[in-house]
Amino acid sequence: MKVFNTLRVIFALIGVGMLAGAYFSFQNTTDFLETASAKSGVVTDLIRSRSSDSNAYYPVVRFEDDQGRLVEFRSSSGTNPPAYDRGEKVNVLFTPGEAESARIDGFFSLWGVALIVGGLGTAFFLIGGGMFLVPAIRGRGAARLRETGQLVQGRFQGVERNTGLEMNGRNPFRIVCQWQNPVTSDVHVFHSDNIWFDPSDHISGDSIPVYINPTNPRRYWVDTSFLPKLS
Repeated sequence: MKVFNTLRVIFALIGVGMLAGAYFSFQNTTDFLETASAKSGVVTDLIRSRSSDSNAYYPVVRFEDDQGRLVEFRSSSGTNPPAYDRGEKVNVLFTPGEAESARIDGFFSLWGVALIVGGLGTAFFLIGGGMFLVPAIRGRGAARLRETGQLVQGRFQGVERNTGLEMNGRNPFRIVCQWQNPVTSDVHVFHSDNIWFDPSDHISGDSIPVYINPTNPRRYWVDTSFLPKLS
């Protein structure tokens, strides 16, 4: 649980930080466009940048600024395949008197950083937020079943590993029990919430209390409050 709590905080904070960075990048580009001058330029070269698993091509652009000086810059945005060809004419935007601020007038060149960082930040925030939200929703559902549900005694079947969830190289445990509806004779199998220690030694009886929705037994909560708390 400590690892889970730490991870959800880290994911949420990374998400918030990246979303903030995306916002500042968006605002910076918006402010830049309000005062930028436009000139025609030409792609003089494509610089390939290698990473561990891919390549990206960054266009080098030459243009003439307001003082008639030839300025050459490398775009901060690279793509694979290249978005431009050598000799291709492009529009260049720059802040008057600051030729080093030049950018290619293209969607990805202008908004690519905000888009990528914002997308990653959204993913991290949703994962971290979901790690907060899902337990909270399940907790509210369990509380509602304790208040309004029907208490039945499930017959203890055993303890199993939840192999569908792994954290820090470990799988949690779940208590498995079953109950036969005396009215319909249907047999229902119940699984407890995830438990991050083996509860086998703490189960002394043959029955486990389960709260069910009388009209829909698929909605249930296995009461494990009899187990010791993990410190």
